[in-house]
Amino acid sequence: MNEQKFLSHNYDSNIKYIRDYLQVDKSFDLIHLDLEYANRSMSLFLVDGFAKDEILHYLMRFLAELDEKDLAENTLERLLKRYLPYVELDVEKDLNKAAETVLAGPTALVVDGIDHVIIIDARTYPVRGPAEPDLEKVVRGARDGYVETIIFNTALTRRKVRDRSLRMEYMSIGRRSKTDVCVCYIADVADQKKVDQLKSHLEEIDTDGLPMAEKTIEEYLSGKTWNPYPTIRYTERPDTAATHLYEGHILVIIDGSPSVMITPATFWHHLQHAEEYRQKPFVGVYLRLVRFLAVFASIFLLPLYYLLSMETNLLPDSLHFIGPKDIGLIPLIYQFILAEVGVDVLRMAAIHTPSALATALGLVSAILIGQIAVEVGLFSNEVILYLAAAVMGTFATPSYELSLANRLIRIILLIATALFGLEGFVIGSTIFLLYLIQLKTFYIGYFWPFIPFDAKAMLNVLIRQPIPTDNSRPSFLNPQDPDR
Repeated sequence: MNEQKFLSHNYDSNIKYIRDYLQVDKSFDLIHLDLEYANRSMSLFLVDGFAKDEILHYLMRFLAELDEKDLAENTLERLLKRYLPYVELDVEKDLNKAAETVLAGPTALVVDGIDHVIIIDARTYPVRGPAEPDLEKVVRGARDGYVETIIFNTALTRRKVRDRSLRMEYMSIGRRSKTDVCVCYIADVADQKKVDQLKSHLEEIDTDGLPMAEKTIEEYLSGKTWNPYPTIRYTERPDTAATHLYEGHILVIIDGSPSVMITPATFWHHLQHAEEYRQKPFVGVYLRLVRFLAVFASIFLLPLYYLLSMETNLLPDSLHFIGPKDIGLIPLIYQFILAEVGVDVLRMAAIHTPSALATALGLVSAILIGQIAVEVGLFSNEVILYLAAAVMGTFATPSYELSLANRLIRIILLIATALFGLEGFVIGSTIFLLYLIQLKTFYIGYFWPFIPFDAKAMLNVLIRQPIPTDNSRPSFLNPQDPDR
């Protein structure tokens, strides 16, 4: 924390202090303008590229028309209320805070004879236009998505939630980065205790900066743990964020990130997708059940297939076709492990491949791993088939973070089954479920409403309810008005 440094009565010493604090002479983009209006010395401090030139030119033209008698008395009040016609004006007595504010984008105006620095928030950031997120596409629905600028994101959220009790509380995190963070919630819906808990956690974050924005904050909120499962949900869709606000969730919006954090979030929240609510309820139910089946297959299909292939005595006569007819040149477990690693390598290669070459990469992957690997005996046809089914389930998982965690569990179950057979599969699956059950997300059971069991809430998880009949908020959020 910087000590407070209040403005002195000496204008030149104030200017020198700010110049030295910002080290204006050592950075080309830090600008100090020496001005004189109405026979008074004035200075503007700003960052080139952040300030809106047209607004500053407009204000400087107003200042140029000032006369000495206009600033004879109540100088600060007259400037703010009459001669600086702009919406976002503030004052600051601490020179350190004023200088740090300049680094965030606003412009600081220092006037001789005034014991406050005038902050003019005429900033602008390089920003892309709102576009539909790649990970949360829908067939029908809004095409706007969050961007990297916090002001744009708060505006997109408020556009969806025009409620007078919607709160946008500002915080600054990072000793050096001073990253803007917004805690967003509906005051008469969200549990105030959960809001206070989240804010206290954020205030305790002590770091130089947030280079990875929301992912850095997630690690601090989750604690020092090797847990692979996400306890916070991310979204880039304003409509999805608004839906969770109405339920009583709390959003964390970080400047520099297009992903908004939704807290708290259970295991089942990561399996929801906007497409289910963009279709008729019956179709939405079908889509949700298919997605659940795909996620289940992404975890258990390969270990179960391997178990039944190795221990054929577990199969009834009608299912004896399960299992490879020709295992290949290497043991089945090594085929699965090699294929899993190969898929991850291809996924990373696709991320780092330019779009123009992505199609070529897909063709090469299909030929090399699919056809040739089978023909030379490296893989069996069944391995390719079941691995493809499991990978499709992984890609059908709405949450990217959850899909990666499920993939790790699938590999662990495969290894446990290969080492210990049926006992390894059963014990490994049991430990996996117990691990999820004991997890907490902001002091709430990760597996709610399955454990602790809530029949009505669990039905809402499994069956996408028609919206007019869904009149209650999730009880685990402890909303202030449970019924809408």
